[in-house]
Amino acid sequence: MPQINALSLTPEVNKWLANSDQPRILHVFYRACNLINERKDILSIVSPQIGNGPFNLVIEEDVLFAEYLDVQSKIALQAEQIILGDLTIGTANAELWNSRPDWEVLYAGREDIANRLTKLPMTNDKPNLPDDLLSTLTNSIVSAGKDAILSAARQLAGLGQGLTPAGDDFMIGAIYAAWIICPPEVAGKFGEEIAKTAAPMTTSLSAAWLKSAGRGEAGEVWHHLFGALVLGDKLRIQKSINSILAVGETSGADALAGFIGVCSAYKERIIE
Repeated sequence: MPQINALSLTPEVNKWLANSDQPRILHVFYRACNLINERKDILSIVSPQIGNGPFNLVIEEDVLFAEYLDVQSKIALQAEQIILGDLTIGTANAELWNSRPDWEVLYAGREDIANRLTKLPMTNDKPNLPDDLLSTLTNSIVSAGKDAILSAARQLAGLGQGLTPAGDDFMIGAIYAAWIICPPEVAGKFGEEIAKTAAPMTTSLSAAWLKSAGRGEAGEVWHHLFGALVLGDKLRIQKSINSILAVGETSGADALAGFIGVCSAYKERIIE
């Protein structure tokens, strides 16, 4: 029975492990395995290549999960151990990773961040979704139009193909931008309401990402981008953007489009 140690996890992962009675395997990929509990909360066990995320448990080895597991494999949660089929993952020595960026610092530098981001030599390829719907969401976040935000969220939820449809990914990026351009208490309210509206209308995995964004949590690749934007380091910004674009088939690109869309709309508003 292969025994592997976990490198890192988040408070949400600890909460999931402590409060899950009937977990099951939701998805098995080569470098990731998603578990779901009775409340439809997600835990992602991932290789170091994928890295930290709001509900990720990162293991120390590059295990090919699909060689060991399928969706019928049994799960047992024990003290500081997760048993997945023939795999045993020890969590005793895992470091706690904070998935919440320093939004207060980012908010303080919001104008510089918007300027730096929108001046980069890159194209903002939008998802293959109605432009007016995307524009409604981005502009409404900037103008703090709650009713329009939630109307757009209802229409974007679950729109598109895949485990995380394009409409959801776009909203996740837009929520990250809201945390930068809006006061934290406003961004938190918008994020929470978008997630509450959209999560029941989409996939379990998308719902988990929406909820985590609403709580102000983001994956490690986004943390790298935020840090680079604060510093104004163009090379690091572009490297971080390339890492985000490499996420999924279009998930990273769609989320980045939502993020840039809100930041661009904000920049246009402050120079009016």
